[in-house]
Amino acid sequence: MILSKRADAERFLTSPPPDIRAALIYGRDRSGVRERADALAARTTARPDDPFDVALLTETDLDNDPARLADELTAISMMGGRRLVRLRLTGERAGPDKAAAEALTAHVEGRFNPEAFLLVEAGALDRASPLRKAAEGAKSGAVAIPVYEDEAGDLVRMVREALTADRLSLSNDALQLFVSRLPKERAVARQEIERLALYLGPGSGASADEGALRDFLGVEPESSLADAALDAFGGRTADAYAQLRRARAEGESGPAAVRMLGLHLQKLRRAAVLTGSGAGAQEAAKACGVFWKQEREFLRQMTRWTLSALDVVQPEVLEADRACKSSGAPDHLIAERLALAIAARARRLGL
Repeated sequence: MILSKRADAERFLTSPPPDIRAALIYGRDRSGVRERADALAARTTARPDDPFDVALLTETDLDNDPARLADELTAISMMGGRRLVRLRLTGERAGPDKAAAEALTAHVEGRFNPEAFLLVEAGALDRASPLRKAAEGAKSGAVAIPVYEDEAGDLVRMVREALTADRLSLSNDALQLFVSRLPKERAVARQEIERLALYLGPGSGASADEGALRDFLGVEPESSLADAALDAFGGRTADAYAQLRRARAEGESGPAAVRMLGLHLQKLRRAAVLTGSGAGAQEAAKACGVFWKQEREFLRQMTRWTLSALDVVQPEVLEADRACKSSGAPDHLIAERLALAIAARARRLGL
């Protein structure tokens, strides 16, 4: 059974029927999936963080021991009460997806401990996913809850509720402006809301208008060096050059610029390794600590910057770092030359 309407899903998460033995929560917004899964876990068992009542598995556990999921669903809670088995699928691999689908079907059919509850968290599963088919096709005993990106109305409600809890508020114009700047990922959006609450003063009763909010939005400094590195690896020569000049005017040194270019290279390298191991592109970008405002561009760069291409650039970065540390070296020129060389290579890669 699928709960595609938000109202139906929220109702289920608030009060899951006792005859439901399994739930699949999936979607592109992994933080939204996790938030809903945590809410359901709290309704399913009295002690959602107790290892005696809860088993937390990943796809790695299924790879290492294919029978592990069935064993956990068969086990009985040592402390009494309902047992919770949480499975987190971080990638889009067929093996764990199929194993989870088989376990869900068997559990719904009553082949495991009827007092156990199976909670599966997954990414954006397509219609061909066996797990999604198993959960959506179950006539009873299981539900599938797709998590969609928050719409403007959802974000407005989330902002209002969070600020009201801190006795804060925004004018209508300020609220619309703030919501328009929020990221789509729920966890990051909540962090931005918390940052706004700290700025206004929790419990102060403050109400900000659009002018005051623009002051807040301008408080967050733009990192010229980070932008320069992003532009360089994205093949935007003029933009990278302008950002480096801006950084220099702000007092940043050439060695700092070279280090930022090297850091961006390492993020691309780590992302390539993660995707090569089966991780999704967006998941890999988040694991590399990519800021949400830069995620789309970083994902674009991941399609072109292969490990072999990065291996060519790595010695150039190391050489520039050494040159910057040489006595009397014009370090800002060295950093600019490196950035321009990287941008030229990025264009040759098709960026």
